[in-house]
Amino acid sequence: MSSPPLYRTAVLPDWIDYNGHLRDAYYVLVVSSAIDALMDQLGLDAAYRARTRCTLYTLELHIHYLHEVLHSDVLEVGARILAADAKRLHVGLDLSIARYPDPAATADCMLLHVQQGERPASAPFPPEVVAAIAALRAAAGPAPWAGPGSRPLALPPGR
Repeated sequence: MSSPPLYRTAVLPDWIDYNGHLRDAYYVLVVSSAIDALMDQLGLDAAYRARTRCTLYTLELHIHYLHEVLHSDVLEVGARILAADAKRLHVGLDLSIARYPDPAATADCMLLHVQQGERPASAPFPPEVVAAIAALRAAAGPAPWAGPGSRPLALPPGR
């Protein structure tokens, strides 16, 4: 795994589709749960959300399916901060299983720090979260993220 482990889950029988593979919707469920774990790691936990009424909203999510995930697999998810600014995080996630040395799937997502209320609005991260983001980036080291990253969806021309 190219990113430190953050979240782990067994693949449940109900998550398997008619082809015997993990149904695509459950990749998103696993990614969403991993983002919850990332929020806890960064200090954006339930206590923070209750105290500040701030949270993360997912603006965009791309998933790349690289290997089959079966009913007997356990998914382990690592996260890497690919970029950050005052209000946003671009996060790369690796979904790994023991059967493959490289990720079974990757996801990258854009997250926005939002002050909730009658009219939700983006808000800058507080200093302690900025420090936690920097620490997570440093812990991942200089190696590039394993995922192919976002790209436009298109068929090759002439095919």
